[in-house]
Amino acid sequence: MDRQQSQVLRVKNSGMLSNNGSPVREDSEEEMTRSVLSAFRAKEEEIERKKMEVKEKVQAHLGRVEEETKRLAEIREELHALADPMRKEVSIVRKKIDLANRDLKPLGLTCQKKEKEYKEALEAFNEKNREKAQLLVKLTEMVNESERMRMKKLQELNKNIDSLH
Repeated sequence: MDRQQSQVLRVKNSGMLSNNGSPVREDSEEEMTRSVLSAFRAKEEEIERKKMEVKEKVQAHLGRVEEETKRLAEIREELHALADPMRKEVSIVRKKIDLANRDLKPLGLTCQKKEKEYKEALEAFNEKNREKAQLLVKLTEMVNESERMRMKKLQELNKNIDSLH
């Protein structure tokens, strides 16, 4: 870059005098002009080549981006296709759940009613069992008392018989 600038300055100064005061030669000027033009063309060609490289890279990236976009669109379509059957199945299952809930409510009420009846029947059963146990205790006491009294009476009769002899 610095070399190009110095060559351009030489061409601009071509109409001037050289360091020793003599005019600069035309051949030398022409040679410098060709050199500067050649360097300029080389730089232009290099810029154009790099521009083409960048353009090719951009095109390659755009191609890949387009491919990825197509792939993403296909994936999106597949996801959408998958979502529809699942949505129908989910809807069917939800309806079945709603029906089950509707059936469960009266069954739950029936269970609560029967459970209450069961508890009442169990309480009555237990109460009768307690009453029976008390009556059994009383019966046992009465039988024991009766046996004691009979034994006592037998002993008295036995004494009376022994006293008769």
